[in-house]
Amino acid sequence: MKNTVSIIGSGFSSLAASCYLAKAGYEVTIFEKNATIGGRARQLIKDGFTFDIGPTWYWMPDVFERFFSDFNKKPSDYYILEKLNPAYSVYFGKNDYITIEDTLEKIYNAFEEEEKGSSQKLKKFINIAKSNYDIAIKDLVYNPGVSPLELVTPTTIKKLNQFFSTIKKDVRKEFKNERLVKILEFPVLFLGAKPSDTPSFYSFMNYADFGLGTFHPKKGMYQVILGIESLAKELGVTIKTNAPIENIIVDNGSAKGITSKGKNYYSDIVVSGADYHHTETLLEKPLRQYSENYWNKKTFAPSSLLFYVGFDKKLKNVNHHTLFFDVDFDVHAEAIYDNPKWPENPLFYASFPSITDSNSAPEGKEAGIFLIPLAPGIEDTPELRETYFNKIIKRFEELTSQNVRNHVIFKESFCLNDFINDYNSYKGNAYGMANTLLQTAFLRPKLKSKKVNNLYFTGQLTVPGPGVPPSLISGKLVSDLVIKHQS
Repeated sequence: MKNTVSIIGSGFSSLAASCYLAKAGYEVTIFEKNATIGGRARQLIKDGFTFDIGPTWYWMPDVFERFFSDFNKKPSDYYILEKLNPAYSVYFGKNDYITIEDTLEKIYNAFEEEEKGSSQKLKKFINIAKSNYDIAIKDLVYNPGVSPLELVTPTTIKKLNQFFSTIKKDVRKEFKNERLVKILEFPVLFLGAKPSDTPSFYSFMNYADFGLGTFHPKKGMYQVILGIESLAKELGVTIKTNAPIENIIVDNGSAKGITSKGKNYYSDIVVSGADYHHTETLLEKPLRQYSENYWNKKTFAPSSLLFYVGFDKKLKNVNHHTLFFDVDFDVHAEAIYDNPKWPENPLFYASFPSITDSNSAPEGKEAGIFLIPLAPGIEDTPELRETYFNKIIKRFEELTSQNVRNHVIFKESFCLNDFINDYNSYKGNAYGMANTLLQTAFLRPKLKSKKVNNLYFTGQLTVPGPGVPPSLISGKLVSDLVIKHQS
């Protein structure tokens, strides 16, 4: 008889884990609390517009390729990818922006145009970033975070100093132009911490950005979720939606299944891709590995205020991905990490997928997604959301020299309270736990429970960390651990 596995949640890590476990011969059932699968990577469809609610950036295509190749498949078996050109643009003032295009050569030229001599410095920086990427993505991040020795290899020993310096120090040592500095510090925001708290080794994100480029799956990121769902079902995985979990059944120190809507579902193994903190609340206190004090002391990645906006016209002077860095980054970062509060003048990001993808909006109209990074755990009210929508739209109109306020057909918002209600997210965080030095690899919450046998965890609060590619990797890591311990 096959070993049975109950998986809590249906985000990227849970879906990936389900595929690996099913391939290994386990009978796998996924339980998703919401009506649709995908976890944070869901969709909003309204009035002919389609929005990705969660992730909108497709970076590190090699990680997706490696995932599908483990099943003798390719991403193109499930969705169509387009490399974006430009990848994105960054606004610094009215009609004042730098565009990042789709090849390193073009990016070197853009830097040189901004500051003489900077292209040579960038080449040197990217060479180091590529070396780090090769070590991290091809080797280090595929370790389960069990032992510090996982980080010790002949190549990492040579780079030890990079774990004790920071991205901010490295970038500012080479580059004096504040605009170029901001562009180089931007990618590590995906890791959830300030550049001043992110180890230099994570410059591999700059190679992911400039060296590999930014892609868009036709019809949006949700197509990736649907692709992995198709693969999971091909492998025999069962998926139950509208199935919130009330309890993890533990008997004699071992997980024996889960309770959903008052009904017990027994299994040999339980894997949770839901919020780690929330999952532990499904256990009696003595069975939890980490105290409330532990979670409270951790550095969490930001939450977000998101708006999904339908416009009745096409917009100008923007790209598919557009960043607005026209205010002080350090002041906004302080409001997220040091003194949690709503930022007075927020940086924000906007995505207009309908520029690239006609499936995102009706003809002649534009789909817009706006995101403001926020501190987790702060107040969230309809009045605050409206105030901040007005703030960013006013700036957006000024910076891009166009009127858009009078062309809004509708807007929907998503913020801390929604992250808590929809995803049981700790303090309403959007991206998980930040990758600081003391929250890297073996220093993150463990994939396997130390207190309950046959209970495992996956996703952005454990290894390797926040982001879509790391979540896919996390699903592989937890499945490898399950198979190892059960064999």
